[in-house]
Amino acid sequence: MAQKVALDEEECIGCQSCTDLCPDVFGFDDETEKAFVYGQYSADEECIEDAAAACPVDCIDVDEE
Repeated sequence: MAQKVALDEEECIGCQSCTDLCPDVFGFDDETEKAFVYGQYSADEECIEDAAAACPVDCIDVDEE
């Protein structure tokens, strides 16, 4: 089952843990120094869950679709 992923860019501190763990879903904007979601729907549940768990400010929201 695919998951819908959202990231609160205002809360993001730019640690890049999500981009390191799940580069097919999360990208990093060097200009704003914030992560963003470019693969909003992904079937790689383990990758997404790991990225959400690793986020130090808990700004990644994952919903089952």
